[in-house]
Amino acid sequence: MPLRYNDAQRRAYLNFIDGVAAGWVDIFEGDTEFYSAAYWDLLRMLWRAETPPRKTEALRSMTGIKSPLTAAKYIDTAMARGYVVEMDNPADARSKLLDLAPATRSKMDVFFDGAVEQLRVAARQVDVLGPSPDVG
Repeated sequence: MPLRYNDAQRRAYLNFIDGVAAGWVDIFEGDTEFYSAAYWDLLRMLWRAETPPRKTEALRSMTGIKSPLTAAKYIDTAMARGYVVEMDNPADARSKLLDLAPATRSKMDVFFDGAVEQLRVAARQVDVLGPSPDVG
């Protein structure tokens, strides 16, 4: 398969990823424990959900974690730090719902806003740094 982008364009992409990663750590005020694919999966899923999902759905969202017990430990840590809140499920007393704490949701809103802006800048840089194949 022929390569479509040059090294300068690939570096622009890596600079974009580095900026997004730094923004993710900023959400947690530099606490690198949350610089983890498991937390990315969990918190992104909670942010994206239109209504608080069941805890079992949140456990399954951490695709890199195969053990539900291990996934539950990640959720417990996020709750203990105040990033995630657990509530009763009014539709099913046997299950719990999870949601982002309001402050976490606000920080993630700012994070995603910045990430989209960084994406737009990176896309312009990629176009300037070399030929960009048409997306078809």
